[in-house]
Amino acid sequence: MKVVDAVPEFADAFDFEEFNAMQREALPVLVETDHNVVASAPTASGKTALAELAICKTLRENGTALFIAPMRALTNEKESEWERFEEMGYSVYVVTGERDLNPRRARHADVLVMTPEKVDSATRKHDSRRYDFVTDVDCCVIDEVHLLDSERRGGVLEVTVSRLRRLCAPRFVALSATMPNVEDVAAWLDAPPEATFAFGDDYRPVDLQTGVKTYSHGENSFADKYRRLYRALDLAEPHVREDGQALVFVASRQDAVSAAAKTRDELAERDVPVDSRGDYDFHQEATELSDDGLGQAVLDGVAFHHAGLSKADRDRIETWFREGKIAILFSTSTLAWGVNLPARCVIVRDTKYHDPLEGEVDISPLDLLQMLGRAGRPGYDDVGYGWVVCDRSDADRYRRLLQEGTEIESNLAADLDAHLNAEIAMGTVDDLDDVLSWLETTYYYVRAAAEPAAYDFEGLRGRVRDTLEALVDRGFVETGENLVVDPTSLGRLASNYYLRLSTAEAFRDLADRDRIDADAVLETVAAAAEFDSVSARQSEAEAVDAVLGSEASALDDGGRKVFAILRASTSDSVPADLRSDAWIIRRNALRLLAALREFLLEFAGPRAANLARRLEARIEHGVSRDAVSLTAIDGVGAGRASTLATGGHSRPADLVDAGAAELTGAGLSEGVAERIVEAAGDLPAITVSWGDLPDAVAAGENEMCEVRLRNEGGGARVGVRVTVNGVGMHEKTTYLSNVTTVPVGVFGADAEELDFRVEVSFPELPLQPFTDERTVRVV
Repeated sequence: MKVVDAVPEFADAFDFEEFNAMQREALPVLVETDHNVVASAPTASGKTALAELAICKTLRENGTALFIAPMRALTNEKESEWERFEEMGYSVYVVTGERDLNPRRARHADVLVMTPEKVDSATRKHDSRRYDFVTDVDCCVIDEVHLLDSERRGGVLEVTVSRLRRLCAPRFVALSATMPNVEDVAAWLDAPPEATFAFGDDYRPVDLQTGVKTYSHGENSFADKYRRLYRALDLAEPHVREDGQALVFVASRQDAVSAAAKTRDELAERDVPVDSRGDYDFHQEATELSDDGLGQAVLDGVAFHHAGLSKADRDRIETWFREGKIAILFSTSTLAWGVNLPARCVIVRDTKYHDPLEGEVDISPLDLLQMLGRAGRPGYDDVGYGWVVCDRSDADRYRRLLQEGTEIESNLAADLDAHLNAEIAMGTVDDLDDVLSWLETTYYYVRAAAEPAAYDFEGLRGRVRDTLEALVDRGFVETGENLVVDPTSLGRLASNYYLRLSTAEAFRDLADRDRIDADAVLETVAAAAEFDSVSARQSEAEAVDAVLGSEASALDDGGRKVFAILRASTSDSVPADLRSDAWIIRRNALRLLAALREFLLEFAGPRAANLARRLEARIEHGVSRDAVSLTAIDGVGAGRASTLATGGHSRPADLVDAGAAELTGAGLSEGVAERIVEAAGDLPAITVSWGDLPDAVAAGENEMCEVRLRNEGGGARVGVRVTVNGVGMHEKTTYLSNVTTVPVGVFGADAEELDFRVEVSFPELPLQPFTDERTVRVV
């Protein structure tokens, strides 16, 4: 069946002219009915076209399609691939955590591309103007729905889909690699039998042979990597000698680089003819690579591919691999889920990897099957070969996986309390009956009904009731008459900021302390459940001690590592031994600090929130206490802030007072100096007028006065606190764009002097608090 005959108005949306057998079988249900559809099929069999057919039907009916991609890297790939839709006049918009959201573009997009986590976050805030677009979805395509089985991410996908069903009831089209229990997913999504497809291996374009090869495990993990590499090269070599290619999956970006470098030497030693140094044109093209190591490797027929490379470099590597100029390609898991880049031989060298937040973890069974599914090049190979290289102790487990596959289970139970709290916080469930109705919309419920013994189906409702009661006891939810449930401030904040509930409790406990300092904030973040699985290697212990010293701490070794990285980051001095995990730990800590700031504002007040905001900025920019306020100025980064602070300008108001001419004399160009002064003027600049506050008051007398605060810069949310002799007298939080007043009582007391202090703090800006003082004598 030709594309132009099946969907004539969308023929240009496809990069081929004729549908294959699998696509032809599913096409009528996708484009001629409104049924929810579930389709499982072997990797590389053309599932993407099914997603595109569903999108085409939605666009034809003037609807909006949402494509849920399993990885952030794939959202970018889809944006590039679906320029074809853009050329036809439709708008494709990617929404991820890495990008600044443009709500207007999202609202007017014809195709939205998001990860499960971003859809979860957006639907939690669906009643805000910023995220209301997510409730206007007519068709939701779930790519790689077997992600449900993921321990860490499966529950997120599950509740997100259930929530979308309650919010806007779109049509669902769920696509998956081969899975034994496709009927469970179909039951969950209400896909009828005629819209449920389980395409077997006979739909693979190339037959697949898989197997497990073992190696002798040693005491040194570094040496083990090379043992596995040599085993992988032994498997790849016969295919490469016959002009085939090998795709080798490794655990990390660095592993891909180092394995490629070692392989170049090994292939030369084995005299395997793979280099392309005689190809002058290719030699010239290789010089355009921005990664020098990659440029050298490709000339020897070897390359590496990972998300850290520039898009231009990744595109070139993919093109050259397809053209046969690269014989062996080392990659992280990105290629397994994303680009259709088949090879005659696929080898999984590493079945374990180091996750900075989880420690050493096994690769998921689904990831592994996805990788092996890349074996076999349609049109070139009759058979594809997939191998798993593992320790002998794991061999039987992987052999069973290759022979039997793996059923898709629900992982909702592990975080049932957090997900239920989110639904209550959003108002999608209002009472106990709603809670139980919500349960029935989950894959957890469907899977429990299918496997009642394994999931204790009879006790499921009781478990949910117990979870609800625990949320009430812990202060996340409150109940009213007729079993109505409402979120508390704690529950709402935990949901809005995507926190583990134990982390939310720890943040509230910090807010309850009499004294909150920088170390207390950093230590609370380091102890968060989100960092529970961080492990500290033996080689990192000295570096951690160098930062923290021998001070007592309730943190475990992983928590101390996080604490050390955060403390060192405030001065851009993270020790070399801690840098490999520092980036991901900082990124997660910044998210937690932003959440903690709101907790402190709610439960402790703006002073504590401002402390958290300043620490957040110091960790992000690596600047001192004196320089942190300057990072609030547009155009002032870490280096410039530090230079200006060293020159005596530590507040934005200092730069305004200095003027562009003085800053130019300090080494800034005239244009930069003018822009910085202008931007600094957009930030708050507070002055205090003490008005009729007397110089002296008689003992036993009292007088009520009014202090006026003026903001001569940009408006901001502020906290105002007035103390006398260190004792709080008045506090308020307001948005200050011009003038506000605070009452001050002057009471003649036993003290000889009354020291009045006004402090203005900025909970949303990394500005040092502004203070002013006045003394009244008691006579």
